[in-house]
Amino acid sequence: MNYLIGVDIGTSGTKTVLFDIEGNTISSALKEYPMEQPHIGWAEQNPEDWWDATYNTINEVITKSGVDPKQIKGIGLAGQMHGLVLLDKDNKVLRPSIIWCDQRTDKECQEITKLIGKDRLIEITANPALTGFTASKILWVRNNEPEIYAKVAKILLPKDYVRFRLTGTFATEVSDASGMQLMNIAERNWSSEVLEKLDINIEFLAPIYESQVISSCVSSEAALLTKLMCGTPVAGGAGDQAAGAIGNGIVKPGVISSTIGTSGVVFAYTDKVTIDPKGRVHTFCHAVPNTWHIMGVTQGAGLSLKWFRDNFCTAEKEASEYMEVDPYLLMGDEAEKAKPGCEGLIYLPYLMGERTPHLDPFAKGVFFGISARHTKRDMLRSVMEGVGYSLKDSLEIIKEMGIDVKEVRASGGGGKSPLWRQIQADLYNSKVITINSTEGPALGVAILAGVGAGVYPSVAAACARVIKTVTSQKPNDENIELYNKYYEVYKNLYTALKDQFKAVADIISTSI
Repeated sequence: MNYLIGVDIGTSGTKTVLFDIEGNTISSALKEYPMEQPHIGWAEQNPEDWWDATYNTINEVITKSGVDPKQIKGIGLAGQMHGLVLLDKDNKVLRPSIIWCDQRTDKECQEITKLIGKDRLIEITANPALTGFTASKILWVRNNEPEIYAKVAKILLPKDYVRFRLTGTFATEVSDASGMQLMNIAERNWSSEVLEKLDINIEFLAPIYESQVISSCVSSEAALLTKLMCGTPVAGGAGDQAAGAIGNGIVKPGVISSTIGTSGVVFAYTDKVTIDPKGRVHTFCHAVPNTWHIMGVTQGAGLSLKWFRDNFCTAEKEASEYMEVDPYLLMGDEAEKAKPGCEGLIYLPYLMGERTPHLDPFAKGVFFGISARHTKRDMLRSVMEGVGYSLKDSLEIIKEMGIDVKEVRASGGGGKSPLWRQIQADLYNSKVITINSTEGPALGVAILAGVGAGVYPSVAAACARVIKTVTSQKPNDENIELYNKYYEVYKNLYTALKDQFKAVADIISTSI
């Protein structure tokens, strides 16, 4: 029997999964790490935490499974997108990584737009300048920490730093590199025009490969730490969203994924470059050769429920330890007792600003419509519904762009919740299904590694072989009508509060 490994380097932790070639999970391991917020709107992590979690979890899955490392035919890496890792000439990390949800770079986004031009920037990179993307983070370091920038020799994304530690090779691939805002998305390579106008040395960047290409192999040093065989092939891999899409079978038209992890993403496949001229959703290279994807993002999706859990659900956490169940299961049971629509309680999930459709780093989370009648269970459900409203924003734009939506596949931690899936079915007025594997990103990059190593003939063939439907939930007609009414209120709330979000941000900035 042959095996494949997928490593998902996420925001809250790294998960490594060992699969057989039929896509069955043999063993898995997770190691968590912190996210630091030195100021409101900032978000940083230590790259060494990612590497420590990666080699330890690889070692653990091999040890637990008892699989002979010689039978492991390839490794794929998935990673949180947009993070900035800076190395010096000795390949040492220069500063903590500024990660995807950091919102400090509004001025740098204005600078990028001025240097390149708003329309030209979208034409080349398929997206407007965004605080979440890597390019603005590079400029922020150059503008605010020039002594650090002067030492830069390499600029890497999170998973590509882990690749370097695993293999000793500098490499990236098209799906993750698309989110740096330094690529020509149609040509699937670095944009000399963007790099020249932003004065970023192309030598700082790693070579770009297609996602399934074997770009490197496990080094002897890493083999000792991981128990892998030296020389085990490592595929290009993918950004976490493209990886999750592969793991969900989003490799053909009409099939959409709705993923609720720390962030929330609505993801659609396209075989041509399709760009929203307003820049509300992102167009990136897909991890399938010569295809692209459209992606709408909610910054604080699962993060919103985690925030609520950590601050208001002490009883549920304590009970879950005693009962040996996931606290989110108990929270979901409570939320299900609240009425759909929460009797007018509406949550805006803008804990880390927002991307789709507002592109607003100053937006903040809001509970609107609280009355003395509302309870904690109403607040719980309103958080889940608010994330659903935000994801519906993305889906409506994707439909507006002419993308066919026949089926929605739910995934991520939120996809495990029957209630959250039903809320999405009702909001989208679409069937929502789950598949046989819940290991989306890890499975996706394991598939890519399998294609690169010759285990499968193509990504599409691999998905057809290993992915099967498990559950299907239809929308509730009564809830559709109710949610449509509340959705109109939800959309208007941002417009009503936009100026106040900025006013509060200005007050905070002057008091730092």
